[in-house]
Amino acid sequence: MAQTYTRLKPQFENIIFEQDNDKMIVNFGPQHPSSHGQLRLILELDGEKIIKATPDIGYLHRGIEKLAENMIYNEFMPTTDRLDYTAATSNNYAFAHAVEMLLGIEIPRRAQVIRTMLLELNRIISHIFFIGVHGMDVGALSMFLYCFKTREYALDLMEDYCGARLTHNAVRIGGVPLDLPPNWCDHLEKFIQETYETIALIEGLLDNNRIWKARLENVGTISPAMAKSWGMSGIMLRATGICYDIRKEEPYELYGELDFDVPITDSGDCYGRYRLYMEEIRESIKILKQLIKIYPETDTILMAKAPDYISSPKEDIMTQNYALMQHFVLVTQGMRPPKGEVYAPTESPKGELGFFIHSEGNPYPHRVKIKAPSFFHIGALQDLLIGHYLADAVTIIGSSNAVFGEVDR
Repeated sequence: MAQTYTRLKPQFENIIFEQDNDKMIVNFGPQHPSSHGQLRLILELDGEKIIKATPDIGYLHRGIEKLAENMIYNEFMPTTDRLDYTAATSNNYAFAHAVEMLLGIEIPRRAQVIRTMLLELNRIISHIFFIGVHGMDVGALSMFLYCFKTREYALDLMEDYCGARLTHNAVRIGGVPLDLPPNWCDHLEKFIQETYETIALIEGLLDNNRIWKARLENVGTISPAMAKSWGMSGIMLRATGICYDIRKEEPYELYGELDFDVPITDSGDCYGRYRLYMEEIRESIKILKQLIKIYPETDTILMAKAPDYISSPKEDIMTQNYALMQHFVLVTQGMRPPKGEVYAPTESPKGELGFFIHSEGNPYPHRVKIKAPSFFHIGALQDLLIGHYLADAVTIIGSSNAVFGEVDR
């Protein structure tokens, strides 16, 4: 018996699909070396020109804010290193500063000097790291070697202080764990001289280099209105001509009594941001020189005196029964801050890094929210990349100096 076959009419047979061969969708990342981490950019190109950009994040998400809500306050401190892992101490300090505001405690002056030293040393470490990898992205490969050589000397200083080179855990709630090692300030002065020589070398090679300027000038230009709209901070904001630095606006530690300037430019482009990074290294050196002179004038107290929240000095713990019991409770059960909430902003090397903490009076924070600068700067790429060529995307992403540890929290 013969079988009859019926040809099924395709559902979309009469629909005409239009395709413009000049348009192309490109996935930039998340494994691309110039995406500076786990960034996936979905780019729509017209030829080589970007007409639409969609940042796709979350590939490094670890739930750090939720982890904070399930750890006692001191226990969470080492985890903050993993936010901006190119300048870990700035994260340590930002969290400690927020908790200290919640507790309402006063930090000893020597601890403030050491903290400010570490913060500015971290700023130099972060900035010189940026110059090295940004130069390598654009094609100035020798920058990477010159910058990392100087950065190694800075990491030696951090290692001498806290024993670590990348994730420092160098700050404690209430102060600092250690005094500066012998001759540390002498080594710091030698590093300052080394840094002067390095930034002079970098500027001699890059400032008037026609290839460098061609790749950076008038590329990735940000207007003041765009910067405010996207909530930009740090150099991304100051490169648009807006002078805003939390160290000046809301001084913390010793910044209120130190003499330093806030470099700004109104160019708004990648070249202007590069110049600000170089100038900020000089300002950090100026701050460190002042702190070296202040340090010998301070006493030797390193931790705040607040028995309900901070353990007593080791000598008291070893000799006084009550101090030992109090230390045992704080380590095993954690401190119990008063009920309330606080937001403490700080000026990290990349911009405004702030911690919001809501306390219900328990050893664990009820809510923790981190305001990280890189998150906003990556979001702005969807406006910033439009109209640029694909080759410029690498330059623009690099000049944002984003770190994905603080984007994918």
